[in-house]
Amino acid sequence: MSARRALDLSLTLVTDAAQCGARGVASVVADAVAGGVRTVQLRDKAASDAEVLRQLEALADAIDGRATLLVNDRLEVAAAARRAGVPVDGVHLGQGDVPVLRARDVLGADAIVGLTANTAAHLEAVERMPRGTVDYLGVGVIRPTATKPDHPPALGIEGFARIAAASPLPCVAIGGVRADDVADLRAAGAAGVAVVSAVCAAADPRAAAQKFARAWTSLERRPAASGAARPLQATVPRVLSIAGSDPSGGAGIQADLKAIAASGGYGMAVITALTAQNTRGVRAVHVPPATFLAEQLDAIADDITVDAVKIGMLANAEVIRTVGDWLARTRPPVVVLDPVMLATSGDRLLDADAEAALRDLLAHADLVTPNLAELAVLAGADAPAGTWSEAIAQAEALSATTGVRVLAKGGHLGGADAPDALVDAASARLVEYPGERIATTATHGTGCSLSSAIATRRAATGDWETAVAEARRWLRESLRHGETLQVGGGHGPVHHFAGLWARGGLATAPTPAEVETDWWEGIADVRRGIDELPFIRALADGTLEREPFRFYLAQDALYLRDYARVLAVAAGLAPDATAQAFWARSAEGAIAGELELHRSWLGRTTAPPDPAPATTAYLDHLAAAGARGDYPVLIAALLPCFQLYADLGARLAAGEFGPAALDPAHPYASWLATYADPGFAVANRQAIDLVTATAARATPEVRERMRRAYRRSSEHEHAFFAAPLAASATAPGEGVPA
Repeated sequence: MSARRALDLSLTLVTDAAQCGARGVASVVADAVAGGVRTVQLRDKAASDAEVLRQLEALADAIDGRATLLVNDRLEVAAAARRAGVPVDGVHLGQGDVPVLRARDVLGADAIVGLTANTAAHLEAVERMPRGTVDYLGVGVIRPTATKPDHPPALGIEGFARIAAASPLPCVAIGGVRADDVADLRAAGAAGVAVVSAVCAAADPRAAAQKFARAWTSLERRPAASGAARPLQATVPRVLSIAGSDPSGGAGIQADLKAIAASGGYGMAVITALTAQNTRGVRAVHVPPATFLAEQLDAIADDITVDAVKIGMLANAEVIRTVGDWLARTRPPVVVLDPVMLATSGDRLLDADAEAALRDLLAHADLVTPNLAELAVLAGADAPAGTWSEAIAQAEALSATTGVRVLAKGGHLGGADAPDALVDAASARLVEYPGERIATTATHGTGCSLSSAIATRRAATGDWETAVAEARRWLRESLRHGETLQVGGGHGPVHHFAGLWARGGLATAPTPAEVETDWWEGIADVRRGIDELPFIRALADGTLEREPFRFYLAQDALYLRDYARVLAVAAGLAPDATAQAFWARSAEGAIAGELELHRSWLGRTTAPPDPAPATTAYLDHLAAAGARGDYPVLIAALLPCFQLYADLGARLAAGEFGPAALDPAHPYASWLATYADPGFAVANRQAIDLVTATAARATPEVRERMRRAYRRSSEHEHAFFAAPLAASATAPGEGVPA
């Protein structure tokens, strides 16, 4: 019995012996797992129990611990296999198969139990089961499929989405799934997809599986079936570097990890050799025992899915063979080999036995990236290429002999150009990448960095030509800025993060909560000033005379009329339906709700006054933000009208300005009640959340523009509250109403 493994449902292969044909199920499964299949389900309705048991044994050998192994329907066979020590992880059952409760009893808590479900009644039945009975649901069919002619009506992606949304368990989409469905299914809530003929019947099962795996880990945003854009939680490529260390940080493992991170991957490192070196050269090398190297490799593979491998310095034949054996067992989907065979002086770093082992290692690689001297050795040439055409010819010869892609690199040729070329004899394809030579002494670790970047981008994009182009563009940028690091007195390192630092900056983006606190504290002086205004104090204790209050109401009515227009502009600029709806509701509320209260105080026949200077200045500020079409800045400018009024209302209602504001007989009681209205408090919270979330996502420059607009609006609020008494100082007022 196998210990329960972590269940990765992203790509499941359901076997079909007829479609696998003469290749056999085990051979197809081995290739598919190498391509990214994470769960294998053996389905063979026509086979006897004994035949299914033998197939499970063969599949377990083919998978070799790299994927979950399940058997369809045959509970007793699964139990027998586990008793015999075959690493079968569990079963998948249909609605008409043995009850899942019995499967759980027979197989135990460590087994994986899957169940087919495609109706609301199926979900209700699952809900009634004890927790832990079923681990996942297979939901389908998505579209009609010939591999299961008795399937229920096709759900489509929208039907799948409805079931996934209601399901208490992870849902795997199955039945007629195509690679171009994967992004939409993931956006619809799929925990993974299951395929049959798309891989079993494929001429190249590994490539077919890679296509689905790449689609699952795609970094793109794809529209869901409903048409609404939904961001996918993409998997970051997990890239393992197998290489020597460089304590100076410019080459080897250290450079690989930087290049992987700069290229968007999660880097891991297994160290083959420890070196004493700096930018001037290598002083000593210590090679740990190959048995410890194997322990490092197995520790990674036993726990972490490896999407790509970059191989660098391998010091001797035993080390090379250890890595080769591990690659043969684990079959990572992407392997890039950057051979380290010659010193800068031209001296051979590997003996004849190690060079022979390295040539054997090429069989496990997808791409090899030698420099010109290494290319000549691997291609069996008499001397390194002296011209670009000779370099391409040697790369073509090596690719034709070994079947591996070769990246020919022209950096060591003389002249003003430094081209590269991707050579693939199997497809008779040659892709050249031109480039001018970059004048710099910071070239330490360029080969390590380039190969690691290519491995990472290949795992992310699924395309070799794109991966090479993107990695070269990044490396050339890093070369141009390497000397600015001022590291060492020899050939310094490239600047792996120059572009990222320049484009993204070094300041950590704040959270929305941090933005809220920072901005609110940033207007503390304005808020204190508002609290201390005679208008606010008199409004709170009821001593405010009628004329300043009427002046305030009339100006507020003018303000709200145009404020509503600016809110409508924000609704039109909003990037999503939630924000659009909020700003539109706020615009309607400004007109329908608050203006009605103004009319009740001012009278419906009162002629509107001219806007006061404070009113005009505030509205001009908002109108300018709206006219620029800068949504983030506009909503930041709109926020203080929510936030300052809600804060003032809450503190008035809490008696912070004295008990008079709480007296029902207060002359302005109905007006004060609007400040502390619960609905306005909710709207204020929504406005804060929308604005601060936008600010947190923005660049530092945009966030600063937002902060300034917010501060300016806050100052306009202060001026607006100060205006009534300033105006009444030039005209006698009336008494407080009875």
